[in-house]
Amino acid sequence: MSGFFGAASKDNCVLDLFFGTDYHSHLGTRRAGMAVYGKEDGFQRAIHNIQNAPFRTKFDKDMEEFTGNLGIGCISDFESQPLLVHSHLGSFAITTVGKINNLDDLKQHCFDNGTTQFFEMSTGDINPTELAAAMINQKNSLAEGLEYLQDSVDGSLSVLILTPEGIYASRDKYGRTPIILAKKDSGYCLTFESSAFLNLGYTHEKDLGPGEIVLVKPDGYEVLKEAGEEMKICSFLWVYYGYPTSTYEGINVEVMRNRCGQLLAGRDSLLDVDCVAGVPDSGTAHAVGYSNTKGIPFSRPFIKYTPTWPRSFMPTSQSQRNMIAKMKLIPVQDLINDKKLLLIDDSIVRGTQLGETTEFLYNSGAKEVHVRPACPPIMFGCKFLNFSRSSSEMDLITRRVIRQFEGEEVSTETLKIYADPDSAEYAKMTEEIRRTLNFTSLRYHRLDDMVESIGLPKCKLCTYCFDGVE
Repeated sequence: MSGFFGAASKDNCVLDLFFGTDYHSHLGTRRAGMAVYGKEDGFQRAIHNIQNAPFRTKFDKDMEEFTGNLGIGCISDFESQPLLVHSHLGSFAITTVGKINNLDDLKQHCFDNGTTQFFEMSTGDINPTELAAAMINQKNSLAEGLEYLQDSVDGSLSVLILTPEGIYASRDKYGRTPIILAKKDSGYCLTFESSAFLNLGYTHEKDLGPGEIVLVKPDGYEVLKEAGEEMKICSFLWVYYGYPTSTYEGINVEVMRNRCGQLLAGRDSLLDVDCVAGVPDSGTAHAVGYSNTKGIPFSRPFIKYTPTWPRSFMPTSQSQRNMIAKMKLIPVQDLINDKKLLLIDDSIVRGTQLGETTEFLYNSGAKEVHVRPACPPIMFGCKFLNFSRSSSEMDLITRRVIRQFEGEEVSTETLKIYADPDSAEYAKMTEEIRRTLNFTSLRYHRLDDMVESIGLPKCKLCTYCFDGVE
């Protein structure tokens, strides 16, 4: 994933930009950047590698040197951004969040329409944000270019553009990721995470709708393109990668996770356990909801070491992530030995980390380890956001198990049968995952219950990774 923040202020916006961007550090692992504009100094920009140091330490010096009343910042998994662009539409800085599936087609389209080159990243690919700028620049205004970009992208792309007149914001066509507008006396901010503005004195103004484009200035904002009717916001925002204090479409993440645990408990006949525990951090609120509903004590049989490893998907290398995931969960022996534990994790993707967590619980003396993931089995790789680095759908434990049963070639129709929680195939797959990962028992959250936990109609949610429905 990635996240961004923008500020348009009557005063110097750099402090707000610095802290607002820093509040998105849980969404990215490799690159971070800030760009500001002021009438005296024009555009200023800095991009740093944050793989081995947090955002704040890398940008302390820049914060002291930057000055301006308009700015955008981002935390990114892969590409460097914001980019500074000089074009027939003027100079601007641009940052994006999302995934472009038809990048090669759009690149060729740009070549066919006058673009002669793109800078190549170290991976050999081109920067999707640079491609987005090239598409926008094919039109006669930034607003027209942003609309053209949204209509052209297969996938999902939300955009902030910093110009001398203000900040253009464009939420992706189907609203898979959020852009939230907030205000205070001195100006406005735009953010992925609503929690980013809470301590900065802003109050919520509106959530941009799907495909909506606005121009935000220090003294107000203008809607340049009205929101579309169809929305497919990512359900994983609430289950996993959203910050607990954030609210999307009026629904708070922590509240949803508590409700999720309540519904998990409501369908679960298991009572003979000593405690309920959440796999930190995102499993904790789910576990609290389960514990409160069942009346089973909540406990923390292991503690996450966060000073240097704040998220389980850091760094980029899968083998390094597996090792860090193992190293950072430190067991509390007295709360594990001779205990029957029920664990709630946000999800099971590859199964590696939760399998190793279960192993060390057994090695620490646990009698039983029951597992309740807070979402349904993940059956399909995400086509719209970079929330998982899986290079193949065969990285998913569900797909590996189904391949054992069905062979190499499995149709989408067959996968959807396995995704049906009332089917014999679903039960067979779940039991094999339980056996493979050595859980005492395993029961996933049902998709209908997860949708109820969120509180939006299913037609407004993207559940593609669970049921294959786009």
